[in-house]
Amino acid sequence: MIKNDKIILRALEPADADLLYEWENQMELWAVSNTLTPFSRHQIITYINQISLDIYQTKQLRLMIDVPRNGKQESIGMIDLFDFDPYHSRGGIGIMIYKPERGKGNAREAVDLFVRYCFNHLGLHQVFCDISEDNTASIKLFESLDFKLIGRKKDWLKTPTGFKDELLYQKIADQ
Repeated sequence: MIKNDKIILRALEPADADLLYEWENQMELWAVSNTLTPFSRHQIITYINQISLDIYQTKQLRLMIDVPRNGKQESIGMIDLFDFDPYHSRGGIGIMIYKPERGKGNAREAVDLFVRYCFNHLGLHQVFCDISEDNTASIKLFESLDFKLIGRKKDWLKTPTGFKDELLYQKIADQ
């Protein structure tokens, strides 16, 4: 477990399958996860079993974001390291906070804790994230944690109303 006094980042457990099934099948999230079709429970369970493999095999890491409440832990979201590249010492970060839990500072706590884990324990030199140009909450979040805008992918994301740009943010260790 990776934790501070406000947030706990923990490995996925088989007991998380129903919650992941609910979250992964929310159509409004599909645009940011490049998903086009619903997931079955079987797919979710298979994913949980595979994600428990070594990060050097899967090139990704997904952790649940829990908050301590009333003496228990409550899951409020997920955070991912994707495109993990140990040779170049980098990886991408994605985060999802359950809608009722947004706006409480939990995303900032989770990303900050996760980035420190990536730099200090995984030995990454840099982390990056891709954000739709209209996702002002995520832009504000990552900029508040000293991620720098380093690029814009024009017309990168197809939406029902047309194409949108995707912004590329980066944070380099010790900068």
